[in-house]
Amino acid sequence: MNQESKKEQEIMMVMRKLLTTIVREVTPEHKGLRHPLSDQTIQDIRSCLGLITAREKELADDSGRKVQERPYFTDEPPKTKTVPISRIGKVKRESEE
Repeated sequence: MNQESKKEQEIMMVMRKLLTTIVREVTPEHKGLRHPLSDQTIQDIRSCLGLITAREKELADDSGRKVQERPYFTDEPPKTKTVPISRIGKVKRESEE
């Protein structure tokens, strides 16, 4: 990844974090309260986040990196399990048992 792409990736990340932080801070805590942003502003924020995500994906694809779409906790157990090839055996059919 060249310096220009790296800088653009950093800008995209900061913009995404800022927009989501703003939305979190202005979202009312109580369910019945009206959101202070207009419907058009909410749509514009969604559009911006969509464009940022698309550009981040393009940058990742260009550099050969994978994009982790969903956040995860480092102490979260993995959803997949790696099995060494040496432990893979022939699948037994019901008639073989």
